[in-house]
Amino acid sequence: MIKQIRPNFPNLIVSHHNMFREEIISELKSNYQDFTGYLLSLEENEFMYAAVGKWTAGQQMEHLIRSIKPLNTALKQPRFLLKLIFGKSNRPSKDFDSVVAKYKSKLVAGGQASGRFLPAPVDFTSRTMLARKLFQLVESLCLIIRSYREDQLDRLILPHPLLGNVTIREMLYFTIYHAEHHKNNTARNLEIYHLVTPSIH
Repeated sequence: MIKQIRPNFPNLIVSHHNMFREEIISELKSNYQDFTGYLLSLEENEFMYAAVGKWTAGQQMEHLIRSIKPLNTALKQPRFLLKLIFGKSNRPSKDFDSVVAKYKSKLVAGGQASGRFLPAPVDFTSRTMLARKLFQLVESLCLIIRSYREDQLDRLILPHPLLGNVTIREMLYFTIYHAEHHKNNTARNLEIYHLVTPSIH
């Protein structure tokens, strides 16, 4: 395992589970392309299916759009304004696995999306448009990330509805995992669909 020394915390040695800016960008693009590719491969009945209390595939995508859009808006703000509104971190960023583990623990404890992050109903005919919109938001996010120095990703913080105040790097780790989480949710939803829907031979 290759270890690296983070420039803004010179005494902190971190594993490959910590990502620098360019790796974050690469993982964002890869995970969201994987997510949209999977959803676009679904048949209409699969895309529109939702088990009781669950979201359809289209709503999973709509939720991701609603999650990334305000993040882009926040990160476009002047750095001094982010610092003024939210303050700055007094600790190193947690690694990717730690952020994911904390998010999962919040879900187990009953945490869920609410308010502006709840998706509206999504029609099958909207899937390509929504996939394009999500792709554009991710591309925009990646461009914004490139305008940040590595130390700014660790010093500046943003509020997350479940995780509380997190560094920008931690927010980006969450955003990377978020696509995987909702792809898995869709896959589990469809496992139920295929169990309750008779196969036609």
